Amino acid sequence: MAWKEYPQNIKVRLITSFFNRAIGSSVMPFMALFFAQHKGAIWAGIFLVINVVISFFINFIGGYISDRFPRKKIIILSSTASALMFALMTVSLLPDQKWIVLFAISYVIFTITSSLGRPAVHAVIIDSTTPENRKSVYALDYWLVNLAMAIGAALGGLLYVNHQLELFIALTVVSISLPIAYGIWLQDTRVKLLEKKHKNIFVDLLQNYKVAFQDKPFVMAVAGSMFIFAAEFSLNSYIGVRLAEEFKSVFVGDFEVAGIRMLSFLNIENMLTVVVLTFFVTKITDKFSKRKMLLLGLFLYSVGYTVVTSANIWYVLVLFNGLATIGELIYSPIANAEKANMMPEDKRGSYSAFSNLSFSGADIIARAAIILGAFLIPTMMSVYLGMILMAGTFLLYSGLFSANKIQNKKNLSA
Repeated sequence: MAWKEYPQNIKVRLITSFFNRAIGSSVMPFMALFFAQHKGAIWAGIFLVINVVISFFINFIGGYISDRFPRKKIIILSSTASALMFALMTVSLLPDQKWIVLFAISYVIFTITSSLGRPAVHAVIIDSTTPENRKSVYALDYWLVNLAMAIGAALGGLLYVNHQLELFIALTVVSISLPIAYGIWLQDTRVKLLEKKHKNIFVDLLQNYKVAFQDKPFVMAVAGSMFIFAAEFSLNSYIGVRLAEEFKSVFVGDFEVAGIRMLSFLNIENMLTVVVLTFFVTKITDKFSKRKMLLLGLFLYSVGYTVVTSANIWYVLVLFNGLATIGELIYSPIANAEKANMMPEDKRGSYSAFSNLSFSGADIIARAAIILGAFLIPTMMSVYLGMILMAGTFLLYSGLFSANKIQNKKNLSA
């Protein structure tokens, strides 16, 4: 599907999300460092954990309101509020003695407004695509996500330390332009809105998500995704810690590649592989059965991360990390498109919010692996991760394609 053939909303969603993610990856990885420098490590840790918890719950509210009200209004309001909070964070950096309290409050509100608008932004893709073209759109979105993260990480790494204020000013200008772009070009084409069924709005919200929790195939798909994402998240948690402690340095001339640098190279390899090979891999997989390609992708992904979990030889790490990324390129667009196909038209925002549980759960599993790794040798950790990935593959495959069977039965009986 050529770019000119994409619906206008898809173009707006992909372009604005690219800039939004670039902004996030430019500064968000440095938030722990920023607060630790100004308020201490313990304060920073507690503060950021609280923000994660807030984001988790606000995400569900965002999913509910994105189904109850026009998505365009929600996206414009939330992105405008986020831009204002970004501007306040920038203002707080102007004095020599930075206004840390203002920065922290603005950051919390930024987290809230971003979480409120995120389900609506995600649902725009589903509203504007069909089952036939969703895979190609998700493949392009996946490519743009990684490109944005690479550009954002590069900007942050180059400018954060010595040009922090200039970086925040530039990002504020970009963030202010996003709601303007939504207002001009985004079209609210969705007609069917979720009806309020209970007088008490909190009861209505809970009952709305009860439907998603009772959708067993979708719950299986979300749970499977959680186990699968845990492997990727482990790269920057358990695997990163292990490499820092155990990896024997490799020298290229006078340049030393120690554990932390090896981890950086693995992350760079992931991003470059995605940027270079996404469309090539998608073109090949389009010729084969979605089910077979999903299983092939998950197999390569699982083998790759299972080996990387315990490997200490640089070329083994590079080879199997690349294999895992190729596996992800194969399975990810298929899984995202199939999950989108499972979402009821009037509950797409809520289902998108519920689907985000897979990321939160994967993060918890990855963090827990650090603790478990203190008691198990690396090869046992490979076995542990391999078992998690097997469970994830079974749940994701069963959830996605048992849903299709159920839908086909409904269509035949209709």
